[in-house]
This record gives sequence, C-alpha cells and structure tokens, in this order.
Amino acid sequence: MLGYGTLKGLHNRGQKVKGRVVLMHKNVLDINALTSAQSGTGLITGGGQVAKRVTSSIIDTYTAGIGCSVALRLISATTADESGKGKVGKRTFLEGFVTSAPILGTGQNTYDVHFKWDSEMGIPGAFYIENFMLGEFFLISLTLEDIPNQGDINFVCNSWIYNAQKYTTARVFFANKTYLPSQTPPPLVYYRQEELKVLRGDGTGERHEWERIYDYDVYNDVGNPDCKASFARPVIGGSKTLPYPRRGRTGRKPSKKDPKSEKRSDNVYLPRDESFGHLKSSDFLVYILKSVSQNVIPILTSAVTLQFNKPEFDSFEDVRTFYEGGIKLPTNTLSKFSPIPFFKELLRTDGEAPLKFPLPKVVQVNKSGWMTDEEFTREMIAGVNPHIIKRLQEFPPKSKLDRQLFGDNTSTVTKEQLEPNMGGVTVEQAIKTNRLYILDHHDAFYPYLRKINAADTKAYASRTFLFLQDDGTLKPLAIELSSPHPQADSFGPVSDIYLPASEGVEASIWLLAKAYVVVNDSCHHQLISHWLNTHAVVEPFIIATNRHLSVVHPIHKLLLPHYRDTMNINALARNALVNANGVIETTFLLGSYSLELSAVVYKDWVFPDQGLPNDLLKRGMAVEDPTSPHGLRLLIEDYPYAADGLEIWDAIKTWVDEYVNFYYKSDADIVQDSELQAFWKELVEVGHGDLKNPTWWYKMQNRMELIEACTTLIWIASALHAAVNFGQYPYGGLILNRPTKSRRLMPKKGSPEYDELAKNYQKVFLRTITPKNDTLLDLTIIEILSRHASDEQYLGQRIEGDLWTSDSQPIVAFKRFASKLAEIELKLTERNNDKALRNRYGPVNMPYTLLYPSSKEGLTCRGIPNSISI
Repeated sequence: MLGYGTLKGLHNRGQKVKGRVVLMHKNVLDINALTSAQSGTGLITGGGQVAKRVTSSIIDTYTAGIGCSVALRLISATTADESGKGKVGKRTFLEGFVTSAPILGTGQNTYDVHFKWDSEMGIPGAFYIENFMLGEFFLISLTLEDIPNQGDINFVCNSWIYNAQKYTTARVFFANKTYLPSQTPPPLVYYRQEELKVLRGDGTGERHEWERIYDYDVYNDVGNPDCKASFARPVIGGSKTLPYPRRGRTGRKPSKKDPKSEKRSDNVYLPRDESFGHLKSSDFLVYILKSVSQNVIPILTSAVTLQFNKPEFDSFEDVRTFYEGGIKLPTNTLSKFSPIPFFKELLRTDGEAPLKFPLPKVVQVNKSGWMTDEEFTREMIAGVNPHIIKRLQEFPPKSKLDRQLFGDNTSTVTKEQLEPNMGGVTVEQAIKTNRLYILDHHDAFYPYLRKINAADTKAYASRTFLFLQDDGTLKPLAIELSSPHPQADSFGPVSDIYLPASEGVEASIWLLAKAYVVVNDSCHHQLISHWLNTHAVVEPFIIATNRHLSVVHPIHKLLLPHYRDTMNINALARNALVNANGVIETTFLLGSYSLELSAVVYKDWVFPDQGLPNDLLKRGMAVEDPTSPHGLRLLIEDYPYAADGLEIWDAIKTWVDEYVNFYYKSDADIVQDSELQAFWKELVEVGHGDLKNPTWWYKMQNRMELIEACTTLIWIASALHAAVNFGQYPYGGLILNRPTKSRRLMPKKGSPEYDELAKNYQKVFLRTITPKNDTLLDLTIIEILSRHASDEQYLGQRIEGDLWTSDSQPIVAFKRFASKLAEIELKLTERNNDKALRNRYGPVNMPYTLLYPSSKEGLTCRGIPNSISI
C-alpha cells in the first residue's frame, strides 16, 4: 500500500529513464500582470511593467533555446547516501523547451526528459527542479515511464517555479505516494522534513512574490490610517476583546500613523501557490473586483446621478429599471468598460439602455411575491442565510448581554400579542409541541445601536417570532424592534412590538418592520455567516496544514482541494471588500464597525458546532433520532437547507470515514502521528489562538475525532459556503427583498413621516432602505461573487484526476463519493418537484437549488465548489 517494490531491469549503469514534464509558460499579458499594473495608472494601463515581462520572456526564449533552462535531478526513495538521505541523481535538462516567444493564451506544453538512473540508485521517490530563466513557469507534473515492477511513477506538482537564485533550498517534489510520518521511506525523511521547514519560514521579514512561506498574523491590515484618520481601524485578533482567526502573514512594514497597523499596498503577499492560476477565469473576477471598487463604481455612480439627477428610487418600478430598462451611459464611459470581460455581458451595443443587470431569480416568476409574509419567513429556512433561525424553548426569550452595561434585555413581547394569530394554540402548547421559532438579531446588534444611529444610518435590534403551521410553512407572529434608552444603556432598551397587518397604513408599518429585520439579517449574513464563518475561519486551517502536514501526508491530500484559492480571495477581500471604506463598510448598516461586530460574535464560535448535525441540535431545529436516516429528526420537516444539507453532510462523512480508516488502522495511529498532532496543536493554539478553550475543539486523540474534524472542515469550505454565497444575487439582487441599510427610524403615529407613509408607502420604504448608488455597488459586487468560474472544481471532483494518490482504494472510495453526490442531486430535484413541500419554492416559485452539487459556469444559483474560491 505504502511502499516501493524492488527495482529490477535497470542493470546497466547509465541506463536512461524517460520522463514527461507538463508545464505552462508564464503568460506575458496574464491577468496577474494586468491587475498589478492596473493599480498604478488606470483601469488597464501599466505598460512599463508589461514591457519588463515581455523583455524577460524574450530573454527566456533565447536561454531556453540553448538547452539549459530547466534542470531536474531524481531522488531515491530506497537508496540512501552516507548521511541517510536519498541518493540524488545527475542533473538533466528538459529537451526542446521553448522554441518561440509565448503569446497570450498559451496553455500546457509537454516536454521529454531523460534521466541517467540505474539499479544502484533504487526507486525514484522525489526530484529537484531548477529554473535558470528570468521568468517563472507553472509546473504541472512529471511522469516517469515504465519503471520496472512499478510502471509509471507520477509526480503531481501544480506549483510556480521561479529562477533558482530566488530559493535558498532547491525546489523538491514527491511522487504521489501517501505516507504517515512513521511510514515514510527512510531516504525521504530528510526531504519531507526540510520541505516543511521551508514552508514555515522563520517568521521574520517582508515576504516576496516568489516565496511559499505560510505564517500567521492578526487583522491589522484592513485600516488605512496613513490615508485618512477616519480610515483607522482597531486590530482584530490577538485580544479577548476582539478575538479573530488569523490571516496569512505578509510582513509588510507598519503604517506611519499607527505602528500596530500594517501599511497597505495594492499587491498583497500570498504563498505563491495560493494565487489563482494565470489562465483561471477567477483571475478575471479578481481583476473585475479591483476595477469595480477602484474605478468602475465612481464612474457608474456619477453617470447614474447625472442621468437621473437624484440619488433615490421613488417607486418599486424605479428599482426594476436596473433590470428591465437599464441605465444609459455616456459613450466615453462605455469605452472605459469595453476591455473588461464581465461588463461585456452587461453592456448592450445598440445604443439603448446599455447597462442592464440580470433579473434576480426571486422576481423572475412573481414580481411581488417577495412582499408576502410567507416568503419573508421561507427565506429564513431556504434563503441565503438559512441557519440562524432557532426553536423558541423559553418565553419570553432572554438576553445574554451584560445587565450592568445594557440593563435587562429580556423580550417585552407578551402571550396576548402572539396567541391571536396562533389558531387557538397557546404559547405553552406551541413551545411543548415545537411550533414556536425565533429569528433573533438582538444581542449582536444592540451594543452597536448608539454608534450606528449617530451616523446616517438608523437601526434597531430585532426579534422575529414565528409559528409553525399545519401545512409546514412558518407564519410571522410579531416583530420586536429595540432601541437604547434615551438616558443610558444601563436602563435597558425601549422596545416596540409590531403585528402583521394587510391593509391600510398598518400594512405599510408591517412592511417596514420586516425591512428592519432583513437589514439586520443581511448584515449578519455577509459579516458573520459568509465572511467570518466560512472565509475567515478556514484560513488558519490552510496555514497550519501547509506548515505541518507534508504533501505526502494523507490528510494533506484529503483537504487540499478544499483550500483552493481561499487565501487569494481572502486577501482580495481585505483589500477591497472588508477594508476601511470598502464595499461592506460603504453599503451595509454597520459601516466602520463591521469587522468589529464579527469579532465580538466570534467569541462564541465553537468548531464542533459548525458541523451541520451539531448546529441543528444546538439551535433546537432537530432532535436525535436513531430511527431517522441521518440520526436526526427535523422539527420543521420541510426545512430545505437542513434536509438537503444532511444528505450532503452524510456523503462527505462517509467518504472521509472510508479514507481515514484506510490510512489509520487504530486510534493509536492518530496519537502517534507527529505531523497531525503538530498541525492540530498549532491550529488551536495559534491559528484560532484566541479561542483556546479545550472544550471548543476536538482533542484529536482518535479516528472518530479526526473524521468529525475533517468532515466539518470540508462542510464549511464546500456546502456551507455554497449555501450562503451563490444565492446572494438570486435573492439579494432585488434590493427590495434584501436591503443592506436602514436610514430612517420607524414613523410614529401622528408624525409627518407617518402621514407621508399613508400617502406613498413605496417612497417612504425606499427612503428607509439602501439608496440608489449603494444599490448599484451592491448589485455589481454580489453578481460577481455569485458566479461560478469556468474551471470551478466541484465537490466530488479533483483537478489531478486519479493521480492525486497511488493508492487504489481511496480512489475507488472517492468515485463512490462522486456517484453518491450525483444520486443526491436527483433526489433534491425530486423534492423540488413535490408541490406539497411549499417551503421549497414559496410564493416566488423559486426552487431551493443552492445545495445541488453540480453547476455550469456563471450565475446559476446552484453548485457546491470544493472550496471557498470566490
């Protein structure tokens, strides 16, 4: 399973072993060059940098022609030298490398290589590679052909190779064998350990583009005090007050005005292999996001203001012009967008309404269904933030806020307010029969209300009470909106209760009350469900894995697909989305307190609770039931996110269980795995070091814990992220349905605002929620984030095909996993065709497809990528 056989057949000294090397040349005009240049002088300028790359490519072409551009040396896995290290063969060069200058769009190329190798050298298990060109290239693989009694030996590389002088240690790659540390062939032990030392680095200095060092840092790079005092932000992470997962360390110098903050720059260091591939369409998404945030949005908002001469929507029809009528832009504006692939889809060429957004799925069938109470509640279990709702188990609900600071925050809602809409069921009966639920956005938001309301935004802490009806749908009973006491926080909140209404001004008040709830939910979704609980929490796992689990370690091989592109998209987010004055701060309610709020919520993050079954149990949405297919019984049977998610969870867990038990034959193997134990210790104590409570983590002492941990991590990176990300535009593309801001307080009876509401509720509603320019920015960004790239790797797929391991049983098990996912997709389709399951499509007639495993490219509202890749 894990070893090499005896080498027979290479008897003659100097006999040649033939190999095939697959690589991609560095593209002269690749997207990384464009994005780097773009930050300098404009949208797609930067000719000087491009010229340098062209020059280096010409030199590389010449160098390649003389046959000494790329050298390889094989390393033995079975024969050691006097020091115990695997013997290293003689240097050999690629044959017939580059024969013409590379051009835009250059793809993979294959080259022959012949190694001098004989029986005294044993079986090759690794190789060194050296690049003597000025520019880098992307090494995909090496295959050694027809090794006696071995067949082909495959080395899966997928790594950038820079000029040899950039490295203090030669680049080494291993065959696709898989070993626990104790089972590593002795001649390879040194190379395995040295490679991990290189990846860990020494924790000092500023990192450079060509480096591959993984290290930790706090979030001290989202503020920009050197640019403007108002852009200063507190350090997030490293304290009990504002704990946070760690990000990748860049080593940039401190800012001048705040030594605790890192000086910002457009180009953020990433370990080189964490960067998007240069032909990857996601690179274009990176380019677009940069362009949108830095260049496009100012131009668009200016054009929109000029066209409409007003920053506000006046009616719901006015909102629909973004999709149906489009926005006319000046010719000079269009020319600036023409090079950007994404905008080609939005721009028409007939001169009429050239900028038009796709119609969000939530209004494709029913334009007004979003306004209904049923859709309002359905999206709590089948929308883009479907895992916050909880079963109400005590009445009235209490708060966990400190009473000395914030007074008594127990809910003020009464039974008399709820029971008239409960069909004769009392509150006590509803709690006993699992029919009372709550969407609680009180404790997270309440401490920030004074700060929020001191700005242009106006908000409430909210609690929404829900009743499970006989047909399986949820009915809203009441909304509680709370504000700080006028005198002091310690007096507790001032709360108002709003009840459903369908006629008159009370119906408009109710619509506004729902909007305040959805604004809170939108902020919670983006900052916590999406950013914190998927993007941010996964990054320390990536860093710890690369620092302590060798590429030949089975758990590294298991988890690798679920890390693809995550550090890259996170770095981009820190530069353009969650940074000071970035998209989130600009267009969402919390403004400059956005990341700070997520840090406060992170205090209660517990890793085992992120697994779907534990999450459902903790929220009271399910109870344990050994007779049920998943060991759980959902208390809302028609709960699309949970019902579909449990299918995916079980498939992942079955695959992980088979995989782990193939490599670990006993629990003792887990304890004795030095790399695994170092990985887990550093992850808990450093990567998530602000949450060291041992009860919040698996102890990693047996196979069960490893299986649960890996299943949970894969769930977070794949299905959970898919559920909270790819519905952003389908649901939130209609700003009426998921506003991100509230700018007015609820009108009081007898006030001019109340009278205005009675006359024109649409205008008041639109003056309360997200304004036009922010909507434009929201739509542009979330459409990009809701799209799948053309080369997306979905759950059940691997970019390496069957070559990721040489062990046949894990490959067969992985194929079973892929087949199971295909079966699940058919099952979910059948569920969506069952009209008795009303929560699966709702008044808007929008089936719940976010957990369908597969997808095509683009804006599909379905598909589970392996990783957090956008």
